[in-house]
Amino acid sequence: MVNIAVLGYGVVGSGVVEVIKKNRHSIGTRAGEEIKVKKVLDIRDFTDCPDAELMTKDAEEVFKDDSISILVETIGGTKFAYDFTRRALSSGKSVVTSNKELVATHGPELLKMARDNNVSYLFEASVGGGIPIVRPLNQCLAANEIIGIAGILNGTTNYILTSMRKEGKDFGEALKDAQEKGYAEADPSSDIDGVDACRKIAILSSISYNEFVDANRIYTEGIREITLEDMQYAKEMDSKIKLLAISRRYGENIFARVTPVIVNNSGQLANVEGVFNAIIVRGNAIGDAMFYGRGAGKLPTASAVVADVIDIVKHVESNSNNVWKIMNENNIVNIDETESEFFVRLKVKNHEGAEKLVKSLIGDVEKVVLQMDFAKDEYAFKTDVITEKSFKGFIKKLNQSDVIEKVANTIRFFEE
Repeated sequence: MVNIAVLGYGVVGSGVVEVIKKNRHSIGTRAGEEIKVKKVLDIRDFTDCPDAELMTKDAEEVFKDDSISILVETIGGTKFAYDFTRRALSSGKSVVTSNKELVATHGPELLKMARDNNVSYLFEASVGGGIPIVRPLNQCLAANEIIGIAGILNGTTNYILTSMRKEGKDFGEALKDAQEKGYAEADPSSDIDGVDACRKIAILSSISYNEFVDANRIYTEGIREITLEDMQYAKEMDSKIKLLAISRRYGENIFARVTPVIVNNSGQLANVEGVFNAIIVRGNAIGDAMFYGRGAGKLPTASAVVADVIDIVKHVESNSNNVWKIMNENNIVNIDETESEFFVRLKVKNHEGAEKLVKSLIGDVEKVVLQMDFAKDEYAFKTDVITEKSFKGFIKKLNQSDVIEKVANTIRFFEE
């Protein structure tokens, strides 16, 4: 029998206990040994808790129990979770986590610590919830050089954007609906500002390129500024607006970005709706491989956590960690050096003057004409490929012009 402890009895932690209890026979068969939750560590009191006999508030009951060989960390954040993880690994206990913030921030250190102590540090559930992606990158696609990754990595924002487009809700209404249905937190900043997706693409990039990609250096925008008017223009262009996380090799360095983008309806990611996630991995041997499913939720995420526990039990004599190298602190390409096509919406005082100004600054553009009342005082267009630095200069000049009332929005295009 293998004893484990769960640190944190929140949504995911309680889900882990539930999955192991419910599926203990099939889990034991797959693992080759029975897996039992011996302790659950949490400082909170839980009324009517079905796992009351397992609960403890004393961390020493977990760390000093030599019969517990695997810890499941579902605390979240980087304070207690970091200290507990370091203590576990250094004392010879393997750790499984769903904590994307901890992995994205301290991954290189914790992976090295696991290797040095001949234990495992696994985190399948930190990206994509129940979607298998970390293990395929480490194992199934190991013969490939990964060229790039693109994906919808946050179900909350995808749900909000889908609601705006399909139901005509503005951003605030769609966010409130997501909160009422439990898809968004009371404080949704991490989701809607792109931070959650940024951490996930940092983890996927670090695995894919075997090189630490610091989430703090990834250019990130959220969806707060996306409007129903933007949705109408996207529809006119036979497209949808999605929050995409993208990374790829860029010469000797790595390009990574999280932003709203306009995706043509013919693309694979355009049709991923609601709370679903999808990740496209491009390898030099396999081409494109797509991973799709629910990216969050109690039981899907718990399922991925328990799968990591089973993996450790099956391969107890070896750890399967790849240690991420820290090549240099400047391995992320500056966003200004990259190129994109842009959609631009201008509120204008004079259409003819605005068109002449745009042409004088960047040449011919592809106009997007929308037959709706709000668009009567707007000039909208698509640029050719332009560097981010040049585009910023262009927008600055537009804002200084007498014929432009304001730049209503700018959104990048995505090419698969």
